[in-house]
Amino acid sequence: MESKWVLLFLMIFQLGFEIIECSVTYDSKAIVINGERRILISGSIHYTRSTPEMWEDLVKKAKDGGLDVIDTYVFWNVHEPSPGNYNFEGRYDLVKFLKTVKKAGMYVHLRIGPYICAEWNFGGFPVWLKYVPGISFRTDNEPFKSAMKGFTEKIVNLMKSEKMFESQGGPIILSQIENEYGSVGKAYGGAGHNYMTWAANMVVELGTGVPWVMCKQDDAPDPIINTCNGFYCDEFSPNKPYKPTIWTEAWSGWFTEFGGPVYERPVQDLAFSVARFIQKGGSFFNYYMYHGGTNFGRSSGGPFITTSYDYDAPLDEYGLIRQPKYGHLKELHKVIKECELALVSSDPIITSLGSLQQAHVFSPKSQCAAFLSNYDPNNAAKVTFNNVHYTLPPWSISILPDCKNVAFNTAKFIKLSQIGVESTKMEMLWSDSNMFSWETYNEDLNIVDESSIITSMGLLEQINITRDTSDYLWYTTSVDVDSSESFLHGGELPKLLVQSRGHALHVFINGEYSGSSFGTRKHRKVMYKEKINLHGGINKIALLSVAMGLPNMGGHYETWETGVLGPVALYGFDKGKWDLSWVNWSYKVGLKGESMNLISSNPTSSVTWTQDSLITQKQQPLTWHKAYFNAPKGDSPLALDMNSMGKGQAWVNGQSIGRYWTTFASGNCQGCHYAGTYRPLTCQLGCGQPTQRWYHVPRSWLKPKNNLLVIFEELGGDPTKVSLVKRSITSN
Repeated sequence: MESKWVLLFLMIFQLGFEIIECSVTYDSKAIVINGERRILISGSIHYTRSTPEMWEDLVKKAKDGGLDVIDTYVFWNVHEPSPGNYNFEGRYDLVKFLKTVKKAGMYVHLRIGPYICAEWNFGGFPVWLKYVPGISFRTDNEPFKSAMKGFTEKIVNLMKSEKMFESQGGPIILSQIENEYGSVGKAYGGAGHNYMTWAANMVVELGTGVPWVMCKQDDAPDPIINTCNGFYCDEFSPNKPYKPTIWTEAWSGWFTEFGGPVYERPVQDLAFSVARFIQKGGSFFNYYMYHGGTNFGRSSGGPFITTSYDYDAPLDEYGLIRQPKYGHLKELHKVIKECELALVSSDPIITSLGSLQQAHVFSPKSQCAAFLSNYDPNNAAKVTFNNVHYTLPPWSISILPDCKNVAFNTAKFIKLSQIGVESTKMEMLWSDSNMFSWETYNEDLNIVDESSIITSMGLLEQINITRDTSDYLWYTTSVDVDSSESFLHGGELPKLLVQSRGHALHVFINGEYSGSSFGTRKHRKVMYKEKINLHGGINKIALLSVAMGLPNMGGHYETWETGVLGPVALYGFDKGKWDLSWVNWSYKVGLKGESMNLISSNPTSSVTWTQDSLITQKQQPLTWHKAYFNAPKGDSPLALDMNSMGKGQAWVNGQSIGRYWTTFASGNCQGCHYAGTYRPLTCQLGCGQPTQRWYHVPRSWLKPKNNLLVIFEELGGDPTKVSLVKRSITSN
């Protein structure tokens, strides 16, 4: 009988232990896991921007780099592409990704959003959401709140059913609702505040057993924890005194835009910003990004965001270690962990060591840790601390885990051999540059399927018609030119004016290419004004409007318009301007090659391709190219060198590697120095070069032989110079 009571006691004890083991709370100092305050180091890795075959390696490298937590958004538009129809397969297998993190013994910060920004198409919202009657995004609006709540509950219930929350023994220790609401919320006034309060109450009712946060929301209602983002997190947004200080986005670099330079952030400054955050009492920080990855398909937003989302992260776009960023941060993490007990057990005592120098000392009874800071961006400083002399490089922080010996300085690299990394240089290596045998098909400019044509008086908004099923929308009309017009008898040719809010525009007159015009992220309106060739009688004007990703941020961005919205007019006629804005227009969604599924090895219609020997050096616009190739040996990451092409999209075995555009970067590339307040303009690289030249081809997409590469070229590039290359690391 006694043994039964002992067994019962042990069972109750074990049950109680498991409950304690799975608890996540917080206090004024830190996130508390299983009753212990923790300094938590996190990194963003987005499952949608890599492949399932890459996940385990990425997570392992993150853990080896000293991270405790993997942070990811949840991407509403890929999971619910149409109302009530869900997709959690392949790159979108969220549960598999989280289980990969759990298997590695790491935690998860799940940023459900559902608004995420992220330079992602439509900020993560599905396009169908725009057409819910009466909807207004991210405000106190019942249609929006209903849809948002439905998706949030879907994700939370999925996580619960898979026992993903730490309260269930899973890896999720934090969840986030909404994202970067700040200035948008202020624009909405009281409706914004009401919405955030509603969102906070909603997630509390979901009962996940883990804390929730809001990023960049100064007045995050209880019990939500406010967090900050940016290159630095020095001026903390107000939190209640019993909430910890959390930095959800320590930007490791910056994203790139077609036509802009590549931005890098020196690791010395990144380490400096993290050390300064910790010395001021911060306890949780997340690198955005730790691995940026690739905007496969048509997923990049903006518009004009590149297919590469490398972000100058510690793990590059292909998942390879970037030195010295990875190694230097790994050493920083190691030293921070050595100070953890002191950091979570006391508040810092701040002492001036000079006009721009300070000491932050954490000294509970059991340990003493000190951070010695030099905020001077130009000069080193000699300081005295605890009767010992120290030299601090400009714009740097020295960390002393024992308040005596410097274990790490943010501006000084230790030898890479000491951190177990030999390879430091990244380069692209050619594989077989003659591996492709090309065939070509010219896009048919004649619209045959009348059932797919929309006609209307006047110009219509592009996304209302395409619903973002294609980047492309044809606007077509006809003009009847009187044979007596002066320009037909030696006079000056007329000009066509087209103003568009699409992101690119290609103009065709009577089936012949007439020219193109492009916008930029800063100047989204496209202007075309060129002389055109018209003949007497009926002339066909066809405008191909191209979208390059939908907006991902801004107040009421669901109302922003895209496409040829006018005016459209002809100038130079004997009777003056001919306004075409309100004539009869025909609309056709997408390309004929898309409807025929030319990206597949089994297209829906028979196509006559031109063999390689007949391909001219200068291709005409709107041309499809295809070639078969065998997978190169080895396991090095692969990419396509698209330097000889113009603009378009590419697919491998039916999978989209994304949009490409060989547009050249403009900027002020004058070198880069770590010291002083960092902004993206500080470190611009690649001026005069294509913003993006190489496009990631995941190894897992390939078969040993007969892989199909399809390219759709809008402008007329040379496919014979396209090459498959290997991404590798070589030793200095």
